[in-house]
Amino acid sequence: MRLRVLLIALLPVLAITVVASALGGGQSELSSVRQATAGFHDVQAAMDAGYDVELSDVFGRTCIANLSDPDAGAMGVHLVSLPRVGDPALDPADPEVLVYERRNNGTLKLVAVEYVVFKSAVPSRPSLFGVPFDDNDGSRYGLPPFWALHAWVWKPNPTEGTGIFSQWNPRVSCD
Repeated sequence: MRLRVLLIALLPVLAITVVASALGGGQSELSSVRQATAGFHDVQAAMDAGYDVELSDVFGRTCIANLSDPDAGAMGVHLVSLPRVGDPALDPADPEVLVYERRNNGTLKLVAVEYVVFKSAVPSRPSLFGVPFDDNDGSRYGLPPFWALHAWVWKPNPTEGTGIFSQWNPRVSCD
């Protein structure tokens, strides 16, 4: 009887622990990514390191927002390193793209990283951190099909289920 009472008393604590662990999934794995990209809060440092191409979509937009579901949020402004994108190797500490949010004063704030590899180089879906990449046909950007994975290491993402690895962040806006 005492064991049953103890177990019933501990169930809420166990449930909270499991939920907290699920919501924070990937955070500890990404500490090396944060460490490797911390210097890129300075946009000039990022450009000096080869993140010198600002991605735009076929409409000329440089801040990438979800056009079909505005409530899903946006990604932001992508600074791309072409040599990194051209290399099919995936290194968690060396992402192909840095993602910034434009602040009200026009400056950029680092919010995420993105890993990108073209399907022609890696035909089967890759994964990092135990998370499969998103499939992108590339048409919105005038690019060939590619695989992509966002990691919101610098701005929390409340998207239910995928959170830190979601493509869109409702806390990011292109307005």
